[in-house]
Amino acid sequence: MIERIRYLELVEKSVKRSPVTALLGPRQCGKTTLARFIGTRQAITYFDLESQQDYQRLDNPEMILDTLEGLVVIDEIQTRPELFAALRVIVDKPGNKCKFLILGSASPLLIKNVSETLAGRVEFVDISGFDLEELGTPELHSLWTRGGFPRSFLAKNDEDSFQWREGFIRTFLNRDIPQFGINIPAPAMRRFWTMLAHSHGQTWNASRIAVSMGVSDKTARSYLDILSETYMIRQLQPWHENISKRQVKSPKIYFHDSGLLHRLLDLKDFHVLTGHPVLGPSWEGFAIEQIIRAVRPAQAYYWATYSEAELDLFFILNGKRFGIEFKFSEAPKKTRSMHMAIETLKLDKLLIVYPGEKTWPVDNIISVCPIDAVQKNLNII
Repeated sequence: MIERIRYLELVEKSVKRSPVTALLGPRQCGKTTLARFIGTRQAITYFDLESQQDYQRLDNPEMILDTLEGLVVIDEIQTRPELFAALRVIVDKPGNKCKFLILGSASPLLIKNVSETLAGRVEFVDISGFDLEELGTPELHSLWTRGGFPRSFLAKNDEDSFQWREGFIRTFLNRDIPQFGINIPAPAMRRFWTMLAHSHGQTWNASRIAVSMGVSDKTARSYLDILSETYMIRQLQPWHENISKRQVKSPKIYFHDSGLLHRLLDLKDFHVLTGHPVLGPSWEGFAIEQIIRAVRPAQAYYWATYSEAELDLFFILNGKRFGIEFKFSEAPKKTRSMHMAIETLKLDKLLIVYPGEKTWPVDNIISVCPIDAVQKNLNII
């Protein structure tokens, strides 16, 4: 069993200080396993809302939950958003003796009213699939190819992993999306999702995709937001500086999970991936996801101008400005665009992340390093 120590510590700290902890992330990423592991360390009362019995038990939530003590876990709470109002009433009672850990497969924006109803009472912990920090560098190629969903990564072979991801996609489209009251035909959403796979790492162009889909720009945007709010797609927003150059203002689109990207593009293993045009963008998206999870900046951005100056990843941490470029090359070199980014954004450090193993300085600001050495080279460990 792969111990998810970082998430375990985050949840246990949150449970101690907050009446309600919301553990949110995509379906099948390990939320339930983590909650059950917490149950081995302390007594919990567990409700699984995908169980018809548990679902019906909470038809009168205040009557049932008000009598409990200790930690109460409610899994897949997005299926009953009306429970948030009941939780607010219970945790506000002076004699309340329980705390709640709620698990959900959608963002607070999609689980209507969670932030408003439980304002000041809830703490959010976001969880994802396995990452490089948990698995270690020797598993990099497997993690990149299969993605981080536990059952995909731990499959016996590439074929089993590939088929699991196909089943996940079908279930997500046919069951999960309708649970949120979203009435979009599964074939249309899959076609849209596949188009995003071909646009992975590119700037969002609503008009181009809308024309191809035969829908309006607004509809295409709503499809994108659904996939973003269910943790399938990352919209990396642009950073704007007050400069004279015209800057790009549309988000870039990345898959949170590289394994789903590869399934939608029919890339069954690492060998097939290395011969496909998406290799570079796939590496960029995978590396961005791993670095954001490891570094955990408050916000992350990309930066680009219409004069072709660009920076793949930009964030501010501890008052310092950091930039990262991603190159799928054994010997990446600095470029004019990097110098423009350093000058314009006043970067303290710029890293070129590549799929090799060695680290070396290019100059006093720019260094080349592997993905597992980013924190060390930014001096933020």
